[in-house]
Amino acid sequence: MDLQLKDKVIVVTGGAKGIGEGICRLLASEGAIPVVVGRKQADNQKLVDSINALGGQAIQVVAELSKPEECKKAIDEVMARFGRIEGVVNNAGLNDGVGLEDGDYDRFISSLHNNLVHYYLMVHYALPALKVSKGSIVNISSKTAETGQGHTSGYAAANGGRNALTREWAVELLKYDIRVNAIVVAECWTPQYESWIKTLPNPEEKLKEITSRIPLEQRMTTAEEIANTTAFLLSQRSSHTTGQILYVDGGYVHLDRALANA
Repeated sequence: MDLQLKDKVIVVTGGAKGIGEGICRLLASEGAIPVVVGRKQADNQKLVDSINALGGQAIQVVAELSKPEECKKAIDEVMARFGRIEGVVNNAGLNDGVGLEDGDYDRFISSLHNNLVHYYLMVHYALPALKVSKGSIVNISSKTAETGQGHTSGYAAANGGRNALTREWAVELLKYDIRVNAIVVAECWTPQYESWIKTLPNPEEKLKEITSRIPLEQRMTTAEEIANTTAFLLSQRSSHTTGQILYVDGGYVHLDRALANA
């Protein structure tokens, strides 16, 4: 299926690694121009060079998105380069373990800035361009907003906010024909996830335990699977889909996990 994304400029935050990298690679393969936004120039450029070497197009923008002024700077750079934006994928974030009992005000607020505030700001600054292009917005979210996890109040609150903003923006932007959707991720294999699992006692055993609870095929979701759904939502192939929260999770959140062992 041709997703009709050729030459579309799509901003992808946290685009250099993991889910963001998967999204950028898939978009480039569809002929779009992903803008890799991330804090580390070397990581960003490594992906851009790889995409370009395969015949795709991509550029990078260095930004520390927890700083509001850098969100504006990132969008300004994209507009200076292309003069247009056809899509925004909010993906950057980190499960930073800021809990209730062992957390504090400063760390909680910092977690919201790292995981939620830049979702708002990136779209706020990109909105004039999105109005012109009648573009699409995809927010990457996490199961923690619904299932809880323990010891991660900041991240869970941020993801609850991501889901709420998805529906709120879908309503506010109807008059501009701008579509807004979210993808909820549960257990997805990324470098960040791999680093986390290695901090646990008996990481291989723990990983096996986790995957055994994923109903569909008892395996982790891949970044490419998240990317496939993201590209579809960005495209006109999903032209009447807005305000939706989609779960690309092998049934992890809503299906009885006992099914995995049936």
